[in-house]
Amino acid sequence: MIKYFRLIVFLLSLIPLIIILMKIFFDNLGPEPIKEITNHTGNWTLLFLIFTLSMSPLKKITNINIWISFRRMLGLFAFFYASLHMLTYTGLDYRFDLTAISKDIITKKYIFAGFTAWFLLIPLALTSSKKMMILLKHNWKKLHRLIYLISILGVIHFIWLVKKDLTEPLIYLIIILVLLILRIRFNKNALLLFDNKRS
Repeated sequence: MIKYFRLIVFLLSLIPLIIILMKIFFDNLGPEPIKEITNHTGNWTLLFLIFTLSMSPLKKITNINIWISFRRMLGLFAFFYASLHMLTYTGLDYRFDLTAISKDIITKKYIFAGFTAWFLLIPLALTSSKKMMILLKHNWKKLHRLIYLISILGVIHFIWLVKKDLTEPLIYLIIILVLLILRIRFNKNALLLFDNKRS
């Protein structure tokens, strides 16, 4: 049963890619096609980071373990859409001009925040397998806590990029902060329960 649910989640996760590919195929990207692709992949990166962060709180709230089985896949899709976002910027926008890209990373704070978030996602994607979990042991959890910082950096990247109308990035920020607060609360409760059992 879980395999079927995973397949459904996988197929649903491909929908944003299919949408943008259809827009490209039918030449329906509007007057600024690169900007449209950049915004689309950037928004879905943040959404998949939110989906990934939601899995543990959903497990705690519903007391159903199935949510955790989707976490790895959703995290990898976050990396996938973040990489498409990065490739749109480096390839389509800057034609892989490393000098100009490096200058942007150093001089533009929103580019620095976005690049840092993507760069930090790489070790998480590379160590997402069960083999790596066993190999790294307790260090695996420490490493994968980077997702909290990555999510915040992603929202900061969006806020600094938008500048004027902050409604959308602030909604993302509020959702991420709520998810992080929930995680802290659940962890605190688990720790208190553990201490009570010991005493």
